[in-house]
Amino acid sequence: MNIAGIVKSSLIDFPGLISCVLFTPGCNFDCFYCHNRHLLEGAADRVDFDALMAFLKKRVGQLDGVVLTGGEPTLQADLIPFLGEIKSLGYKLKLDTNGASPEVVEALLKAGLCDYFAVDYKAPARRYRDICRGRADAEKVLRTIRLLLDSGAVFEVRTTVIPQLEEADLLQMAEELPVVPLYTLNRYRRPDFYRPEDEGLIEKPPYTQERIAALAELIRPRQPNVHA
Repeated sequence: MNIAGIVKSSLIDFPGLISCVLFTPGCNFDCFYCHNRHLLEGAADRVDFDALMAFLKKRVGQLDGVVLTGGEPTLQADLIPFLGEIKSLGYKLKLDTNGASPEVVEALLKAGLCDYFAVDYKAPARRYRDICRGRADAEKVLRTIRLLLDSGAVFEVRTTVIPQLEEADLLQMAEELPVVPLYTLNRYRRPDFYRPEDEGLIEKPPYTQERIAALAELIRPRQPNVHA
């Protein structure tokens, strides 16, 4: 299992729990506003696996959960046995995913390994390839979300409200999604590292938190569990 980074203690990444956060390298998207761009090509440094497991064993009883994020964790071939090993220590598990691998999420649901999922829905379907680039396919993401909904899993859907998304885009996204248990609108923050050709996109002023709250109210009739 490839782990490219670790935050040893977090109060914000796993709702209600103290967790550590593990970052996997590589992603099949290339969002211009990615905050973990150093992980995208899969060339980041690796955390020693034995040292990682020793750390997790030592922190049993002090940490409640482990969050796997990226990059995109579902690209890791040994994801399921790795999560099984962590689960055997007694940790709750959360997976952050771009939703592009519904077959992996389905296997995780069958294995009963994850206690919480967070799926990003980044743009209206017609603009998905534009915004996410790479091998982005909105229908795969929507399939992942429907799988989670049908399974009764605990999950949330998240959208970073980048300045390139307009009111009509968010309304369309709210229509495309099934009604989800929690739909979180996050404010765009300028990343520290980005491709030079994306500077014009990066520098566009973000929406204020007040505007995002107003957009949440606008889509609430379609997504009653929206939060901003």
